[in-house]
Amino acid sequence: MERSEAVSSGAMHLPAASQMPPAWRPSRVGAGSWTITALSDGFLRLDGGSMWGIVPAALWRAWTPPDEDNTILLALRPFLAERDGVKVVIEPGIGDRWSPHLAEIYGLVRQPTLLQSLAAVGVDASQVTHVVGTHAHWDHVGAWVVERDGQLAPTFPLARHYLPRIELEVAKRPGHARSGSYRVEDVEPIERAGILELVAGTTEILPGLVIHVLGGHSDGVSVVTFDAERDDGAIFWSDVVPTAHHVQPPYIMAYDLDVVKSWDVRSEWLARAAERRWTGLFYHDVDHAFGRLRREGKRYAVDVVEGA
Repeated sequence: MERSEAVSSGAMHLPAASQMPPAWRPSRVGAGSWTITALSDGFLRLDGGSMWGIVPAALWRAWTPPDEDNTILLALRPFLAERDGVKVVIEPGIGDRWSPHLAEIYGLVRQPTLLQSLAAVGVDASQVTHVVGTHAHWDHVGAWVVERDGQLAPTFPLARHYLPRIELEVAKRPGHARSGSYRVEDVEPIERAGILELVAGTTEILPGLVIHVLGGHSDGVSVVTFDAERDDGAIFWSDVVPTAHHVQPPYIMAYDLDVVKSWDVRSEWLARAAERRWTGLFYHDVDHAFGRLRREGKRYAVDVVEGA
C-alpha cells in the first residue's frame, strides 16, 4: 500500500471530542511493507488531571474538554498489522470482564468491541497469528482473555503473544505502587496456555516489527516500530504518547511510575519520530488514529494522517 498523505491542517489545534463519535469505521494506512488498520475496543473515561500531570488545567481543559466529573473521553484503539498472511493485533484493548459497577466508574462503552471491529474487516480470532502487548495495564491487555464456560481462556488461542518480561513479573506481584493498574487474570491464562513469549530490550519479533522496552509510564512500557529504517515506517506509541495532544516532552501523565525516565524516553523518541517522519499510531486519541510529528520551533506539531 502506498504511504498515506498527511493532512497539514489546524486539526491538532482543535479540542478533542468530549463525546463518542456517532459511528465507527475502520481506517488503514501503509507503513513500509505493512498494512495497518485502526480497530476499536470501545471507549473509557479517566480523570483529566491524572492524564495530564503537571500541565495546568487551563491548558489541558481546552485541549481535552472534561465532563462535569473532570473525566475526559479516551479511545481504546487496537491496531491490526498485516503482511503476507501474518495478522498481528497490537494492544488488544480492555476486554469485557467488567462488573457493572466498574464499567460505570470508568465510563466504559464497548462499541464496537475488538472482535466486532476485527469482524468488520473480515478477520476472525482464529486467523490472528501474533498478539503484542506493550505493557500489562488492564486497559491495554484485558482483551487478551475471555470467559468461556466459566473459565478464563485466551481470546486468540492460536496466536503467539508477546509482553515485556518485567510486565508479567509486576502483574503477578501484589501490593506494589501501581498494583491497581494490573489484573493478574489478564496474563496468567496466556502463560498457562504456553503461548506467551517474554521480551526485554529491543526485540524483533517478525522482520521489521520491533518491540522497544523503554519504561517510565510503567516498568516495561514499550513502543513498537514497523520497518523503521524505511522512509515510510511507523511507530505505535502506547502510553508513552497516549494521544496526539501529548506530544511535548513535559506532558507526562500523573499515572507514570517514573517521571524522570518518562522524560528521557519521550524526549528521545519524539525527536526520533519527528526526524524520521514515522506515521504514529495513537491508542487513546479519540479523534485521530494516525499522525506524523514535525518540529515547529522548539515544540512538536502533529500532521494528521487520514487513513483509507
